[in-house]
Amino acid sequence: MIVVILVVLLLVAIVGPSLWVSRVLTRYSDPPDRYPGTGGELARHLLDNLGLQDVGAEVTEQGDHYDPDARVVRLTEDKFNGRSLTAVAVAAHEVGHAHQHASGYGPLQWRTRLVKWAAPGEKIGAGVLMLAPFVTLATRAPLAGLLMFLGGFLVLGLGTIIHFVTLPMELDASFGRAMPMLEKGNYLKPGDEPHARRLLRAAAMTYVAASLMSLVNIARWWAILRR
Repeated sequence: MIVVILVVLLLVAIVGPSLWVSRVLTRYSDPPDRYPGTGGELARHLLDNLGLQDVGAEVTEQGDHYDPDARVVRLTEDKFNGRSLTAVAVAAHEVGHAHQHASGYGPLQWRTRLVKWAAPGEKIGAGVLMLAPFVTLATRAPLAGLLMFLGGFLVLGLGTIIHFVTLPMELDASFGRAMPMLEKGNYLKPGDEPHARRLLRAAAMTYVAASLMSLVNIARWWAILRR
């Protein structure tokens, strides 16, 4: 019974933040025409006001993000062409990242490097995990398999660690950059400020929620290797 309770609590801890982020973004996507301009138009306007005319703004199917290599703010179609409070807040958040990049914000630079290192690292980790049982059988040395097992888990967890340590960067994009821009420009309708803050908090938590969900992948590997 205790084990079941612990499993349920773990699932809530992992899935809960992701569901909360999704719920907040969906809630304020209605009404879809609350603002006269689209998220894409606001992003372009804010970038120009910051003197970042060389930074682009475009539609993507890969989730809202700022690409520091291409120097482009990318928004999903519902944000780029949408006129909801969600579209406005998320657009401002991603422009906040572009502002961080332009100002040489250290945590963003470090996260960019870590992400590049983690992508191939996670693939290696998956391969190591798959090979671990075979190495143990071939060498008949449990220690060798254990080392590969632990190494693989560490590599697979890199993405999760990166997202957690970059939470301050996300909060800065929301509340150190985006919210001041929205307030200074009087872009929000009366009464929308507290809701915009909630949205910006959800935008900042998106990567953390994703990293928690990635723990499910690690748990899956654990279950496979225990067989």
